[in-house]
Amino acid sequence: MTADTNPPTARRGRRPGANATRQAILTAARARFASDGFTATTIRRVAADAGVDASLVMQFFRSKNELFAAVMSVPADALTRFSAAFEGEDDGLGERVVRAFFDVWERDVQSSEPLMAMLRGAIANDGANEQLREFLQERLFVDALASRVPDEDVTLRVGIVSSMLVGLVVGRGVVGVPTLSGAEREQLIALVGPAVQSVLIPGGSR
Repeated sequence: MTADTNPPTARRGRRPGANATRQAILTAARARFASDGFTATTIRRVAADAGVDASLVMQFFRSKNELFAAVMSVPADALTRFSAAFEGEDDGLGERVVRAFFDVWERDVQSSEPLMAMLRGAIANDGANEQLREFLQERLFVDALASRVPDEDVTLRVGIVSSMLVGLVVGRGVVGVPTLSGAEREQLIALVGPAVQSVLIPGGSR
């Protein structure tokens, strides 16, 4: 019996297209930036997570800054869901806003990962800092609130509420404060909702 001297032929699969490869890199980068932050994330780590060479990442994105900018794309439906919180009567607005904020930041991975990447990156990356400010003030709050509270303090009210809610997200998802990370969402909504209400609609309905 003679041994087969011919090595087995490697099975050739279809090479993934450029769009699929780019998306795989973005998916890996989104998760890595969200978990590690801008400074600790490297092109090599993203490449390893995506199962590609680091040089290929650089072909699609010329720098870590450019990759980060591409990652910080929040789905339009996340903005729509948040805007819906401002529909209806003033009564209960604070609780609706807090609930929608938690939904966008914690429930939907496609929304929460770019936002968390923005939040973690804002400390070390000027682009992330600017993007986060623009997202919170202009895209989430100001337009939705301006028609409801048409006064000169609307931007200040937005800044206060944004800081309150981002603080909650930082405490729960970044710092991991035990009392916050272990609290039920509905409990936090019930506690924080009235405070948000008092800032957004001063002297109005609860």
